[in-house]
Amino acid sequence: MTLFNKADWHSPAPFWQNGPSPGAFYHFPGGQSQSEVGGFQRSQAPMTTGTSVIGVQFKDGVLVAADILGSYGSLARFRNLERVIKVNDNIILGAGGDYADYQYLKSSIERKINEEQCLDDGLALKPKALHCWLTRILYNRRSHFDPFWNNFIIGGIEGDKLFLGTVDKLGTAYNDPVIATGYGAYMATPILRKAYEDNKEMSKEQAIELLYKVMQVLYYRDARSFPRYQLGIITKDGGIEIQGPITLDSYWEPAIM
Repeated sequence: MTLFNKADWHSPAPFWQNGPSPGAFYHFPGGQSQSEVGGFQRSQAPMTTGTSVIGVQFKDGVLVAADILGSYGSLARFRNLERVIKVNDNIILGAGGDYADYQYLKSSIERKINEEQCLDDGLALKPKALHCWLTRILYNRRSHFDPFWNNFIIGGIEGDKLFLGTVDKLGTAYNDPVIATGYGAYMATPILRKAYEDNKEMSKEQAIELLYKVMQVLYYRDARSFPRYQLGIITKDGGIEIQGPITLDSYWEPAIM
C-alpha cells in the first residue's frame, strides 16, 4: 500500500524528468528560468514620448526646435521636458520619440564628451562624427530587435561648413538643409522646403520667424504637440544658445464654427 503525504497534493510531479511542474516554468539546462529573469523585455511600447523635432540651416548657422511636452500615451502628462541640448561648442542635438531612451543616449553622449575633454588634446567631437556614431548605435540596436525608439536631429558647424543631419530608430540617416521628424515630416517639411528654396541665404531672424510659424502649424495640427518650445541656435562665430521655452500665440475662434 502506497501512502501519500498531504504536501504532495500541492506540489504535483513534473510532466517528465527534469521538466516543468503543472503551472510552472521550464528550467532550461545551464540557464535561468523565465520566472527568475522575468522573460525577455523589448522596446516595442514606448511610454513617455516627445513629438516632432524641426531643423533648418540659415546663412550663418543652424536652428533646431522641439516642444517641451512629454506625452504618456494620449495624456499630456509632462509639460517641461527639454529635448534640445548643447552637446559641445560645435553641436546641438534635438530628440523625438521615447524620452527614457533619449535620456540613456544623452548620458552616453555626455560621457563621451567628458572622456574627450580628459584627453585634453585640443580636439572636439564634430557633428558628422556624432551623426555617424548615433547611426551605428541605433542600427545596432535595431538589428538586435531592441531599438532605441528615437529620432534625432544633429546640427552643427564643422570648420566653416554647416551640418544638419538626422537618424531614426532604424538607423536610417541622411543630411539636408531642412529636416523635420515625426508628424512634422508631413506637416512641416513642405513649409520649410519652400521657404528655404525661395531664400537659401535667409538671415538668423528670418529663420527664427520661419520656425515659429512651423511650430504654430504643428500645434494646430498635431494632437501631441504643445504651445511652448525650445529653440537651439548655433552660428559660425562659435556661439550656441538654447532659447525658451518660447510660448506660441494661437487663435481658436474658428473652432466653434
